[in-house]
Amino acid sequence: MTAASTADNAVSPPEVLAAIDMGSNSFHMVVARLVHGEIRTLEKMGEKVQLGAGLDPNNRLTEDAQERALACLGRFAQRLKGMPPEAVQIVGTNALRVARNAHQFMNRAEEVLGYPVEIIAGREEARLIYLGVAHTLSDDSGRRLVIDIGGGSTEFIIGQRFEPLELESLHMGCVSFRNRYFADGKITRRQMDRAVTHAEQEMLNIRQHYRNVGWQSTVGSSGSIKAIANVLANLKITDGTITLTAMQELRKRLVDMGKTERLGDLGVRADRQSIFPAGFAILMGAFQSLGISEMAFADGALREGLLYDIAGRIQHEDVRERTISALQERYHVDQEHGAAVEQTAIAAWRQVARDWGLNTPADEEVLRWACRLHEIGLTISHSQYHKHGAYLLRYSDLPGFTQQFQKDLATLVRGHRRKFSPAIFEGVEPEDIPRLRYLCVLVRLAVLLQHPRNLEAPPEFTLTAKQDALALTFPDGWLDDRPLTLADLENERDYLAKQDFTLELNGG
Repeated sequence: MTAASTADNAVSPPEVLAAIDMGSNSFHMVVARLVHGEIRTLEKMGEKVQLGAGLDPNNRLTEDAQERALACLGRFAQRLKGMPPEAVQIVGTNALRVARNAHQFMNRAEEVLGYPVEIIAGREEARLIYLGVAHTLSDDSGRRLVIDIGGGSTEFIIGQRFEPLELESLHMGCVSFRNRYFADGKITRRQMDRAVTHAEQEMLNIRQHYRNVGWQSTVGSSGSIKAIANVLANLKITDGTITLTAMQELRKRLVDMGKTERLGDLGVRADRQSIFPAGFAILMGAFQSLGISEMAFADGALREGLLYDIAGRIQHEDVRERTISALQERYHVDQEHGAAVEQTAIAAWRQVARDWGLNTPADEEVLRWACRLHEIGLTISHSQYHKHGAYLLRYSDLPGFTQQFQKDLATLVRGHRRKFSPAIFEGVEPEDIPRLRYLCVLVRLAVLLQHPRNLEAPPEFTLTAKQDALALTFPDGWLDDRPLTLADLENERDYLAKQDFTLELNGG
């Protein structure tokens, strides 16, 4: 990561927060002040980057698209300068989820911004959107359906108050639909019908379940839905409320108009005209598929959700902690043993963090959570359970976690036992391997020291760290009284030696 702070420096919570949403169509930044737990917006910036339109036939971001994105981020970076890393979240969505060269672009983006850039999964995007929308609405008690149409994906969430109940992210967006159905700038009846039908087909998998769950009100967020609401108000079809009747009337007008270049007559901004019919088709499909009769627009969206997520972590209401606890419950993890392993690993980490360059909050977090979940794979099978656990953590939808963090967590669980081989780090970017390798060693040692499962407090051991080397010293006689632990550590010494890592054991 390009921005880091030491875990052992006590700092006061940041008052100013910032979030950047690198969407498939637009990049948005919001800067806000945290006042008594509430977010007060100071500044908003947004640019149409159309990153999703810059994907070539091989799903690689073109150099032109990357340059557009980096130029935008360069402007955002000036506003972020000097902010502590824990006050900033920068995420990429669908375009970066599908781009094969996303990692190379993210490295360039981090150089420009000076802060970490993460990719979030579709359902995590949906969770954050709901969080942003819920905080901008009245605190009613009924269930609400929230729809957010992005450039490459559309999110559907049913929630109540601040809690999402159902989360889905479907692979359709205004940029991808524009490219498929309205690329020539024409709006024909046939193309509109095909686009609406395609949207309805995408929703078939969620249609019946969502209708069964039900909702009392429907809310739209994102630029596409806002633009539709504005057009309906400009034409005096409604006061800005989006109704099924109004959508049917607008559909006729769009087809009669026939060309996207004429949408300025309806009040559509020039930079949105090419994607307006595509966004309309997706929303029309949602109205018809889910039986929506009326929708209100809310300003909150992904970037506001990111801000409230940061605020939650600052106020020790981290959704990731709830996710870890839920995983422990669901997979019947021995929580007392996990806590003992965590306590031992953290005692070791505090001694080596500075020497091994592991002194960021993220390093401590991934170490703690890997220890708590290292046995999660036992719910599938005792044989190869470290591999089963890694798979669960890599590919599950984990609220609050980015894809990169899940990969790191899975790597530590995969490598906590048996051979310490390069296979553990398959799929890990080369620059991340040294850090994860050191963290893996700490997890492995903590698991071995708690192997007796007697919930014994960590021994008073001392660690001396060098590059690819660790000296582990116990009080005199401690190992003599624990021959099984000594045998475990001697085996571990051999495992590590095969990967050019030296473990020195001291103290009888």
